[in-house]
Amino acid sequence: MLVKEIIRRKRDGEKLSRREIDTLIEGVSDGAVSREQVSAFCMAVYFQNMTPREISDLTDAMVRSGQRIDWQKHDLGGPVVDKHSTGGVGDKVSLMLAPMIAACGGFVPMISGRGLGHSGGTLDKMEAIPGYNATPDLDTLYQVVGDIGCAIIGQTAELAPVDRVIYSVRDVTATVESVPLITASILSKKISAGLDALVMDIKVGVGAFMATEGEAETLASSILRTAEESHLPTRAVLTSMDEVLGRSAGNALEVREVLDYLSGRTRDPRLHEVVMALTTEMLLLAGLAADHAEAGRKLTSVLENGRALEIFAAMIAALGGPKDFVERPDRYLAQAPVIRPVFAPASGYISAIDVRAMGNMIIRLGGGRAVPGQSLDMAVGFTDVARLGEYVDSERPIAIIHARTDDDAAGIVADIQNSYHLSDEAPQDIPAVVRKRITPDGCSDNLGP
Repeated sequence: MLVKEIIRRKRDGEKLSRREIDTLIEGVSDGAVSREQVSAFCMAVYFQNMTPREISDLTDAMVRSGQRIDWQKHDLGGPVVDKHSTGGVGDKVSLMLAPMIAACGGFVPMISGRGLGHSGGTLDKMEAIPGYNATPDLDTLYQVVGDIGCAIIGQTAELAPVDRVIYSVRDVTATVESVPLITASILSKKISAGLDALVMDIKVGVGAFMATEGEAETLASSILRTAEESHLPTRAVLTSMDEVLGRSAGNALEVREVLDYLSGRTRDPRLHEVVMALTTEMLLLAGLAADHAEAGRKLTSVLENGRALEIFAAMIAALGGPKDFVERPDRYLAQAPVIRPVFAPASGYISAIDVRAMGNMIIRLGGGRAVPGQSLDMAVGFTDVARLGEYVDSERPIAIIHARTDDDAAGIVADIQNSYHLSDEAPQDIPAVVRKRITPDGCSDNLGP
């Protein structure tokens, strides 16, 4: 069966059989399918979509390209649960969530990804920590999850290896937003990880791959339906990406904000709301809490008593990072030599933010990838990012740039200013940060005000 004929059939809007999908994925796995052909396939799917059956077959083929973990063999003594976000700007939720769930009795083998399109990647943030091994072998993963309760890592060579190839191609070919490709990419990793339960954070808004709530619900339905066919209990929560999540964006800068959050030094309210909503759903779905009230008490306790921070520190050390990282982050995290505030050209209330543009500016600074395999500048990005509804003037900047050179910083000042839209009055229609919960049966609960 010729791969180019499979691509042609999908290009022309035809349905692919399971055998055709298997042939394509096997070719990607053994190198018989070129990156050019992978690019053509991704673009064909982007424009022609896939049926639910095709999506399920694609996901299954990608899972079968590698191993599937069986945690029952390791006698963990608790449920194996995870969360995945569809991506945004400043989304560092996974770094707090994994140790919080572990502190509540769950086990989190979090197979995460690198930056995709304009969005930052959890794996890139973890690699901002010197020495941290984000791609350990499976034996190390078993050991760390069993001993500590969580491990935030990338795809190993054994787990859904085909997804790594397709993922990198999507990143640079403007095919990230495809619902079938997103569904198969996420679930191939999560099913391979042997989970008992999964909670999806579906981002929606200007800075998300799903710009409207309708698009986000379509993606949620695709993921929930495919997960159900694979017998993976899953729930989805729609959260807003109409502004940077938290106050920072950029790899090392976001790790600093995570430490502030877990230690209790500062917790941005909107970031905290997203973290608590997702961790609550995880505890409920995994059977670690009977109701929302009990989940809230458990999560608050592990933050206040420092247990979540202790687990975060232990995970870093176990995966090769500094043993004193939490106590001495400034010794290890990269710091940009140029730090420059950016002020709005006029005073006013922030009424809209082009968050996607902000994410792309981090790529221009070197904090994200413009081409596959590009090394990252972990120090660059933004801090003190102003948010919707806030008043800015000559004393309150809209963001602070962290850059490698003066020219790099100067080159994006005007673009940052243009990304912020101001009004004379405070906006009254700021989207709720946590919007809706969706279950496999199609039921949804509006969670925002």
